[in-house]
Order: sequence, then structure tokens, then C-alpha cells
Amino acid sequence: MLDGAMRRLIDPVVDRWGRALAARGWTANRVTIAGLALGLAAACVLAFGGPVWPALVLLLASRLADGLDGAVARATAKSDFGGYLDIVCDFVFYGAIPLAFAVRDPDANGIAAAFLLASFYANGSSFLAYAILAAKRGMETSDRGEKSLYFTPGLLEGTETIGFFVLLCLWPQGFVPMAYVFGMLCFYTCASRIWLAWRVFG
Repeated sequence: MLDGAMRRLIDPVVDRWGRALAARGWTANRVTIAGLALGLAAACVLAFGGPVWPALVLLLASRLADGLDGAVARATAKSDFGGYLDIVCDFVFYGAIPLAFAVRDPDANGIAAAFLLASFYANGSSFLAYAILAAKRGMETSDRGEKSLYFTPGLLEGTETIGFFVLLCLWPQGFVPMAYVFGMLCFYTCASRIWLAWRVFG
């Protein structure tokens, strides 16, 4: 829901930083992998009961890298593989955080983490399936910035998910109720995309 507005706000700054990284020899794929490594490090800190502040710093650095990889690609050369790698790494990261809370306290968090992961799976499949059909029909959009895939709008997008993960880092004891609420909103977003697909492709 907020991705379009957020992209317009941060893209000028991110593009400058991306050009600077590209000038220093960084490739977009290297930035993507670095972002995933930082995100998985944040998940490990959370999983093994470490302090939340290092996890939060690692998580935010990971998402900064996720924004910078596209900027580096625009400053150098975009590739289909780069777009593919970016979305795969995003989904690995998104799954790692709920898994970390399940490992952190399986008895308290296990069922809520499973519910949240199921909602991510449903929401992600609705997003990717729509992108496949949009590509088949030659549809394009730049509402969420320049992307390798067709990005459909939804109640929950990347900005909301990052905000949710930040809240989890700041209040890990609240994981269970927050996971159920966010998971239900993910299922709602999935349902809204299915309805949109029926209108557009039906």
C-alpha cells in the first residue's frame, strides 16, 4: 500500500548512492547477496535469543541493500537474472524472520510462525502468479519504481512488511498476536489480488 509513496520519497537518494557504489565497482548482484547475508544474520541473532538492537541494525542494513541493488543496476546494466535473484533473495529473507521466532521459542511461537509463513506463501504466490500473467500479456507499470516484475498493489507490500519486522525486533514478546494480525492481513491481500486477477484476466 505504501510502496509507491515510499519509492518516490527515497528513490532520488538511493539512486545517488547506487551510482556511487557502481563507480566503486559494486555490481547489483553483489549488493543483492550482501543484503540477503545481512538479513539472514539478523534472523540468526533473533533465533538464538540475541539482543534485539543488533538484529534491528542488521535487518535495516539488509533492506537498505535491497533498495540499493536496483539503483546499482540502473547505474550499470539491468539483467533478467538480477531481477530474478532479487525476488528470490527477498522471499528467502521474508521467510527467515518468522522461522527465527519459531526457533527462538518453539512452544510459544511455533503455531503463530507457521500461520504467518503460510500467509506469506499465499501472498507471495498471488503476487508472482499475477506477474507471470501480466508479462504474458505485455503489461507494464512503474507505480512501484522500475522493476523486473509486474508489481501489483496490495494492502501489504514491502514497506509494511519491513515495518512489521522492525516492530518484532523492538517487541519480540509480542510476536504471537502480531503474527496472527499480520498473517490475516496477508491473506486479505492475497484475496484482493485474486479478485483483481479475476477482473483483469477473467
